[in-house]
Amino acid sequence: MVQTARRTSPPTYVDANRLWVDSRLRYQVGLRLEGPALARLGARGERCLEIGTGRRGLGARVAVTRFGARDVLAVDVHAASVGRARLATADLGDRVRFQVADATALPVPDASVDLVLSFHAFHHIADWRAAVAESARVLRPGGQLALTEMTARFVDARWLRAVSRHPDDRFDTGELVAELARCGLQVGERQLRTRLGGRVVQAVAHRTAPGT
Repeated sequence: MVQTARRTSPPTYVDANRLWVDSRLRYQVGLRLEGPALARLGARGERCLEIGTGRRGLGARVAVTRFGARDVLAVDVHAASVGRARLATADLGDRVRFQVADATALPVPDASVDLVLSFHAFHHIADWRAAVAESARVLRPGGQLALTEMTARFVDARWLRAVSRHPDDRFDTGELVAELARCGLQVGERQLRTRLGGRVVQAVAHRTAPGT
């Protein structure tokens, strides 16, 4: 694996991540803009695993209402987020389940899900490459990883780093797509979208069959 030079991140003075991540505005952006955009890129799957529930259950709701999911397992490392998301999506009934789990050690067997979904989770994960590999592990051949992410160009902006703590060594679009490919997740030309000058990327990657 080719490693790029590590970036030196600007300092963080106040960590206000939660004020945005769990805000009503953030939820509405995901529900009304980012979710439909991923659907247009082809995101689809009956058995879904969501990485990073947040406290409003955004991904679980989008999976059911936009991507045709009938069985969603949504995971987060924060127990408080899992509890709040479970309450926020109670109307979805037994189609959604929630569990405290790490994205680098997902609690499902190999090749067992149709769709892995992430709304801005990977750029929060210290070892994001391990999380990509784990997503590939749990996807069946032909399954999809659908994601919306902020790239290093956004995350490492001085104004954002000053008020929002993130791990170092974040990715740009090219690095993310290259890591997906290394793990057997291929992004087609029409299943990648960047916005805000490459600061935000949306993609749907397909799990290739072993040996292809």
